[in-house]
This record gives sequence, C-alpha cells and structure tokens, in this order.
Amino acid sequence: MNRREFLKAAGMATASCFLPGFQAWAVESNSKTSSNKKLVVVFLRGAIDGLNVVVPHGDPAYYSMRQKIALQAPGSPGTALALDRDFALHPSLAALMPLWQKKKLAFVLNAGSPDPTRSHFDAQDYMETGMPGNKVASTGWMQRLLAQMPDNHSPVRAINVGSTTPRILAGPIAAATYAPSAKRRRAPIDRADISSEFQQMYKGRNDDLEHAFLEGIAARNTINTALAGDEMNAEMQAANGGALAANKFGGFGKQLGKLMHDEAKVQVAFVALGGFDTHVNQGNEKGQLANQLNVLGTGLSELSAALGPSFDDTTIMVISEFGRTAKENGNGGTDHGHGNLIWLLGGDINGGKLYGRWNGMSQKELYEGRDLPVSTDFRSVISSVIGEHLRLSQSQLEAIFPGFKFTDKSLSSIIV
Repeated sequence: MNRREFLKAAGMATASCFLPGFQAWAVESNSKTSSNKKLVVVFLRGAIDGLNVVVPHGDPAYYSMRQKIALQAPGSPGTALALDRDFALHPSLAALMPLWQKKKLAFVLNAGSPDPTRSHFDAQDYMETGMPGNKVASTGWMQRLLAQMPDNHSPVRAINVGSTTPRILAGPIAAATYAPSAKRRRAPIDRADISSEFQQMYKGRNDDLEHAFLEGIAARNTINTALAGDEMNAEMQAANGGALAANKFGGFGKQLGKLMHDEAKVQVAFVALGGFDTHVNQGNEKGQLANQLNVLGTGLSELSAALGPSFDDTTIMVISEFGRTAKENGNGGTDHGHGNLIWLLGGDINGGKLYGRWNGMSQKELYEGRDLPVSTDFRSVISSVIGEHLRLSQSQLEAIFPGFKFTDKSLSSIIV
C-alpha cells in the first residue's frame, strides 16, 4: 500500500467513527473491463440444508435416511414442487417457481469448498476470501472482483447490507454499508446542523481526508434517500456472525432491489442472512427451515421484481458455507456436512436446469460416509458465472481467485 492509498484508508477509518452504520475504504481502482452488468451475492450463514431445498425425491436413500424430516414427493398440495423427474423444490420456495419456469433460475448440485472443515467460522471465511485453507488472506473475492471492474466513482458502487463490512468485501476499495434494524433510525450525522459542522471542519483541506469524508457522506445520503419511507422488519442477532435471521428480514429483497433500481451505478451487492444452523427440530414441509425458506424465497422473488428492467443485467448468487448431513440426527435436525448447492438467478442465467454431478445418496457416494460430496468447487461456479456475465478474462479470474485456475467446462453453459 503506497502513501496515497494509506491516507485514503486512514481517512475512511476516521469517517466511519462519525458515520454510525457506515464503513468504507477507498482506493483507486485497477479497471480492466467495460461491463456494466451487476452481481448480487446472498450468503446463508449457518449452513443451509440443501437436500431439503432441492429434494432428490427420486432417490430411495433420501427417505431411508430422513424418516422425520424428508419432504414428500410432488403430487398433492403442500408437497415438494416438481423441477424434473427426480428433483423437486421445497414448497416454501413457491415464489421462485415462476423464475424456474421462465428459465431464469438454476441450481448447481454438490457444490462447495474443497476444504474439509465443519467449522462455521473457517468455512465462511474461506468462501468469502475465495482461498480455502488460507487463514491469512487479507481481501475478499468480491473486493478483488471490484478491482477488475470499471471504477465509476460512485460512493455506492459496492453495497453491503449488514452491521459490519464482511470478509467478502474486505479490502481497500470503497464499500458502502448500511445496517438494517427493526426500524430505520437516523444517526446524529443525518441532522442538518451536525452534518454542517462536520462539513465545515473538513472543508478546504483539499486532501485525502476531506475526500474520504465527503465520499462517506455521499454514500450515506444516497442510501438514506433511496430507502426513505421504508422500514425493515428485522433485528440483529449475535448468532450467525451478526447476520439477520432470514425470517426476521423479510424486506431485504424490496430494500436492495429498490436501491439498485434507483442507483444505476451499483455494481455489486452483498446480503448475509442467518438462521440456517438447524440441529434441532428442522421440520419438513413445515417447521423451522420452512419458515426461513418462505421469507427467503419471497425476498428473492421481490428482489428480482424490484430490479425491474435491470434484472436482465443482474445475476443473483445464493451460497452457504457447507451443507448438512445426509442422515437426520436424533433431535429431528441435521448436523454440519460438506457438499451443498449454489442458487443462480438472473437475466443471463440459462435456467430451468440442475447443474453439477449427482451420483445419488448411496453410502458409497457420500463423503466420509455421511455427507454429500463436493463434486464442483464453488470457485468454478463463481468463475463461470462472473467470467461470462461480467465479461472477464482468464487472467482476471485468476486475479480474483489466486492459485485457482477455472477449467470446468461443464459449467460453460450456465450463462446464455
């Protein structure tokens, strides 16, 4: 980091002290692409049970391993919704079926991190840095992605919905953060008299500190204006790394979609949702997981609708740190697993399809005899999607995922 970059980072750190709820770091971007497409990443913290999201009802092993929590095959009201002959969608995600039918929704099965950890903290960290097994990575993969995108000099080119800047956006390039709460409250800096005093304090410095302060104010004003009059039905939880439980954040889709629709210069956005660590009383068609999925499915549908015409230029990716055990536990739940699925929505998605390698749930096909395997590295999925959607070169992808080379051609048809 050179002196100019250090001053900018220091300036933003100072500004964040005066701007509650706002955290950002600024540095000049290394733009290498002219794409105006957008990317939204939704992280489901706690490790969602992918087997009860996309249900392999055609596999008898699914029912023998899940006698309490299995979903019934399609065919009657309230049961899973048919995707194809062998797989079905959880009925709480019914709001997403129109996107599947329009071929704007797809899933990649048996995808995830190759690292064997079952620690939420480590697995989330690896997935956000894009460097499995590396505990000292200093930047997130979305941050490195921003470095490969054109710098449009907008204070909201990167949006994070959360209380703190996540690992996935950690780094020197500006990311505007707004923290959802049960009721959106104005901070002292939003008062005209206090804002004026601070602006007078920094005015005329003509240095990086003044620039950092003004950029922070601009980002906050942009978000406050875009979300004026809205309230988030949410409350922060200490669990899930501070992420809101999905069923406490029903407004995430409308909120983010409105912001991205109104602010055309938003390039990437990140939302973290919690509540998916279902060790006890997970449920099947109804219950704990179903309640979370109902809000999640509705939120994703509302996000797609709120984007309006820009949905055609946006890809939404839903990921989780790992999957859950193939067999239910004695508490009517599931424990930490390995392989999972990745959800893809958007105008460029070649949807209405299931991607990845699926060899069933027989004992010999399970990882360590208990979990779905990771047949497709999550970096392959992301590389395939952003490579085509954002028109990135192989060298740019290697800069985003150092030490990893995307070679999985089976994913080349995900983007149309």
